[in-house]
Amino acid sequence: MKRITTGIITAVATLLLLALVSPAFAEDKTVTITGEGTCGKCALKETEKCQNVIQVDKKGKKVNYYLVQNDVSKDFHENLCKEAKKVTATGTVKKVDGKMELTASKLELVK
Repeated sequence: MKRITTGIITAVATLLLLALVSPAFAEDKTVTITGEGTCGKCALKETEKCQNVIQVDKKGKKVNYYLVQNDVSKDFHENLCKEAKKVTATGTVKKVDGKMELTASKLELVK
């Protein structure tokens, strides 16, 4: 009887844990966006330091994706700091403090 009760409790705990963890994994979905890449400090005057931002039109509204400062973003910044250019970015997106943040795994200029 103890084994059955322990097994049921373990199964319920496992299901609850999976239910709580699943939404966290759903946010880590890889997406690809294409838009106007620019500097958040120099062009947009929205950030304190130079930071890549990709502006995308969604349903007639401009959405800014602020790129997280990782090696991919830092190495690409020289392309966008002085002049806005059309870019394609692949990475994971999450909303932080009301802003969309993209952690880029790949960035390239659109030809």
